[in-house]
Amino acid sequence: MEDDVAVGEWNFAPPPNSALLNASSLSVRGVLGKIMANVNEDGGDLRPRIPLGHGDPSVFPCFRTTPDAVDAVVAALKSSQYNCYPPCVGLAPARRAIAEYLSCSLPYKLSPDDVYLTNGCAQAIEIIISVVSRPGANILLPRPGYLFYEARASVNGLEARYFDLLPENGWEVDLSGVEELADENTIAMVIVNPGNPCGNVFSYDHLAKVADTAKKLGILVISDEVYGHLTFGSRSFVPMGVFGQTVPVLTLGSISKRWVVPGWRLGWIVTNDPTGILKQTKVVECLKNYLDISSDPTTFMQGAIPEIIHNTKEDFFNKTIDILRQTADICYEKLKEIDCITCPSKPEGSMFVMVKLDISRLNDIHDDMDFCCKLAKEELVIILPGCAVGFKNWLRITFAVGPSSLEDGLERLKSFCLRHEKRIK
Repeated sequence: MEDDVAVGEWNFAPPPNSALLNASSLSVRGVLGKIMANVNEDGGDLRPRIPLGHGDPSVFPCFRTTPDAVDAVVAALKSSQYNCYPPCVGLAPARRAIAEYLSCSLPYKLSPDDVYLTNGCAQAIEIIISVVSRPGANILLPRPGYLFYEARASVNGLEARYFDLLPENGWEVDLSGVEELADENTIAMVIVNPGNPCGNVFSYDHLAKVADTAKKLGILVISDEVYGHLTFGSRSFVPMGVFGQTVPVLTLGSISKRWVVPGWRLGWIVTNDPTGILKQTKVVECLKNYLDISSDPTTFMQGAIPEIIHNTKEDFFNKTIDILRQTADICYEKLKEIDCITCPSKPEGSMFVMVKLDISRLNDIHDDMDFCCKLAKEELVIILPGCAVGFKNWLRITFAVGPSSLEDGLERLKSFCLRHEKRIK
């Protein structure tokens, strides 16, 4: 048996960055890992586990990516042209293809030099938060929101402040709240559109007001558009870069969601900066310097990007949208049958919906985390608790699963709620 170690004798104790000790609590993966630990795979329950907690529909055949994308990757690998290290900013043909792809929705043309390739959108977040961080600064984040931003801010010593998304207004940004939060040390605000976790889609007029507010405050906008174009309601997707003349915008995106290939890890940071503010303030220079010391997306994926973008047919995108529209309808209608759950609005984009959980109507359920852990144990259904996105006693449910699996999972959710429902004496 080993002797006890005198930790205090070592120079690296406590950890150099103590924020990492709590990082998993700010991670969807970390929270889902705790919930799935409640599933007893050998407990005799032969029902399949239903994943309604994360946004990866690729395991379901109806969400399989287009063969055009697969062919492009195979061709890039077979060519032997992409076995080398790429430039830190990304291969020029890939940057050009992404610039052209994104420019189709903008009132100006992006240059390939405006595009920087990353290992998916997660690394894009990591990089951009590191680039804008400085001592004493703060950043404004949406609540509910994707807490990976808070985790990266914490690691970089950047204060996170939260503005509300308003469920009664279709999850629009509380712009008056943004102005109240900001001060001379605020550097940026983050928006996610289409919305994760809310399933909302911001209108043109609302985004214009966001741009005007950011300009008034003298801050840039970081626009997470990883779910760009995944809309199936009354509103079309409008990229924040449309307002680049009003306020500098850093757009984050990837092929993960629209092409249903999250494991391919190809994302980007784009500077929507026709007035040159990001160059004048050295943000672009710092971004390039950071890329010099970070990892690159695989070269063969970069080599495949031009063909993936140019060869993918609209039929593939339309099919994906049609399935999401169908499953969003199923989710919205099925949730109406559960008394302890309230859905404030029908989702119109992304892959998620936020619903309110009425704990007072349930026995032996303490909060949203307890609800999700017991649901996983009893019904093998995995749902993300609202605490993982900054909204306690809410739930984030993904409907990006096969329709039959979704119906099965929601029926199990209903059975669980009925079983734990308080009986009126």
